[in-house]
Amino acid sequence: MLLAELARGRDNNLNLLRIIAALAVLTSHSWALATGNSMLEPLRQSIGVSLGTLAVDVFFFTSGFLVTASLLSRTSAIDFVWGRGLRIYPALVVMVALTVGVLGPLFTTLDPAQYLHAYGTRAYLVYNSTVLSDVINFLPGVFANNPWPGAVNGSLWTLPYEVRMYAALLLAWILLRVAGHRRPSLMRLLIPTAAAISGLLLLLKSSGDAHLGEPGLRLFFMFFAGSSYQVFKDRIRLHTAGAVLAATAITACALFTPRHFTAVFMFTMPYLLLYLAFVPAGLLRKYNSMGDYSYGVYIYAFPVQQVLVALFPGISVLSLLLLSALGTLTLAALSWHLIEERCLRLKQTLSNHTHRLLRLGSTTY
Repeated sequence: MLLAELARGRDNNLNLLRIIAALAVLTSHSWALATGNSMLEPLRQSIGVSLGTLAVDVFFFTSGFLVTASLLSRTSAIDFVWGRGLRIYPALVVMVALTVGVLGPLFTTLDPAQYLHAYGTRAYLVYNSTVLSDVINFLPGVFANNPWPGAVNGSLWTLPYEVRMYAALLLAWILLRVAGHRRPSLMRLLIPTAAAISGLLLLLKSSGDAHLGEPGLRLFFMFFAGSSYQVFKDRIRLHTAGAVLAATAITACALFTPRHFTAVFMFTMPYLLLYLAFVPAGLLRKYNSMGDYSYGVYIYAFPVQQVLVALFPGISVLSLLLLSALGTLTLAALSWHLIEERCLRLKQTLSNHTHRLLRLGSTTY
């Protein structure tokens, strides 16, 4: 069946796949945070790439697929900005404020006054609340004695890349306004071109061993690969045979040619992921009624794990994984129902208000 026919509405398994990916990142970090050695993670030992890295690929691919659909269907830069901003920032700002104002004073080795007046504390609050440039991973004296010392939230490094992808997509849309009615067609040409060029550069720079490639380039490729599947969705058919072939290729590379695993994964995972997102139905779709907890899990997991390691020195990897999953899911549910979902409901109202203000401004001068 055509992807375009399946990808209508929100009755799919994307929320489920994203929460699995978020929990995979948590799982991946458990070895590094409990032991201080990230190389002990079993998947990294066997194929040279961590489970967390593969999960981030899934996040960026699905983000590209969904965000591009939003832009091309609404065709409004204002709607796009409000939609993306409300999805990223309210929950992020609350999490960063709690980290700086509550977690930091409790776990810093500094005097509370020293901690609050330190430049690093202010910098962490500003940089990590905006994620417009690189994030800061350290708060003065916080988690200084943990096995993975000083790191407060190692998952946030991907968010500036995510915002840059949004900006690149939006900038292209705005610049192509001069093309008039041809703008959607040109976007459908530009997006796969960006994906193809970045994918080729990634393979050339890594000599086929894609997990050695530049992280920013890799994330750029995954995002625009997702965008490309969106623009070609009326030509892509999802078949069980194709999904089985993709899964077989990934498994075979993991077992027999691990050096090339990541390259094969990056180019076959998208088809398999979209098949799993839109073809299986039934009870799997019930997860959608719970909410989208994936973002909350992603931004809270790392500090929750560091807190547990600080409170229970010598905690095992398995205990850390289970306890942090429980705590993180609780915070993610609260974040979704109290912050994220409520803010997203304001999207259309704020967008309409912005449109009205701009029209009023244009008639004033």
